[in-house]
Amino acid sequence: MDFEFTSEQQLLQDSLRRYVDKAYSFEARNALLKAGKNGSTDNWGLFAANGWLMAALPEAYGGLGGSLVDTVIIARELGRALVLEPFTGCGVLAAQTLLAAGTEAQKERLLPQLADGTCRIALAYSEAGSRGMPLPVTLQAERQNEGFRLTGCKSLVLGAVGATAFIVSAQIPQTPGISLLLVDADRPGLTCQALPLHDGTWVQALHFDGVEVGFDALLGEAGQGLSALRQGLANGIVALCAELIGSMEKTLEVTADYLKVRQQFGVPIGSFQALQHRMADMAAELELARSSLHVALASMANDDETTRDKTVSGCKMLICRAAKSVCGQGIQLHGGIGMTEEYLVGHYYKRAIVADLLLGSSDSHEAACAAALQVGLRA
Repeated sequence: MDFEFTSEQQLLQDSLRRYVDKAYSFEARNALLKAGKNGSTDNWGLFAANGWLMAALPEAYGGLGGSLVDTVIIARELGRALVLEPFTGCGVLAAQTLLAAGTEAQKERLLPQLADGTCRIALAYSEAGSRGMPLPVTLQAERQNEGFRLTGCKSLVLGAVGATAFIVSAQIPQTPGISLLLVDADRPGLTCQALPLHDGTWVQALHFDGVEVGFDALLGEAGQGLSALRQGLANGIVALCAELIGSMEKTLEVTADYLKVRQQFGVPIGSFQALQHRMADMAAELELARSSLHVALASMANDDETTRDKTVSGCKMLICRAAKSVCGQGIQLHGGIGMTEEYLVGHYYKRAIVADLLLGSSDSHEAACAAALQVGLRA
């Protein structure tokens, strides 16, 4: 697979870099957090106007016809600024799941609204017992005369704050497999509980108490939603890993700049060999993480579903652990200032801790890799 950027992709990266460097300052981000906001509608509108929400959607549905590489470019640059707006949750997870699961009519109706930012959809799949993995699913969607009646709970829904609808995974009694349904956020019986995460961002827990939807809420065919859900999750995990790559890059840059100006014994501490070795170790971990992301991109483009999921799980496991290590080292090399809320390096570490638990923890993905390896060895 060719990982060299096209001229259009280079322009995309340059425009995003200018945006995060000039228009999305650390102070502006902190102001949003202190106000209890998970981003701003103005920023989301800017994302849509610049085409970032439509970059990886087909042209037939209002997109730009790009690829997952475009998504990675966007997510990595947004990760450098710890952008709060739910690009991964709504712009990748939900959009790609809908693209994989929906009928032609559903995609023609909904995807253009996602692309232009007029509609936000979040993917509600995780449950207390699944720990961020697609299975098991206990939420029930019982058939009624005119549709389905949903009962159960979903946890850690990314992008749920401000979402107008949710893609919900459910079990339909007497129908084998997992089904996906589109549920409006204002349906009677649906309760949304906002939950703060350690990095200051917000998710929601959804409680379905007899929520009724029509048969047209079913995305695709009943019982056939698991493959589409896995496809959406794979795209979301790759985007989240790209975001962490951006966080690690920025952490290294900020730390290197600090070591050049912080003095001890009359010289910059960056001249101390022990600290140079630690910086070299951080750079090596970052490079391994980039390589793992490239492997995942190649697998997404070329491999079957089983191989793809195993590769993406391995990518999630390695990059999340690398991000915690690199960002944690960044705090240590800054000393006391790295522990303060007013300085940015500690916020990258907080994001790495939270990202490790989103979309399945590194431990869960390690277990999934081990299980897939055992199946392969037995075959």
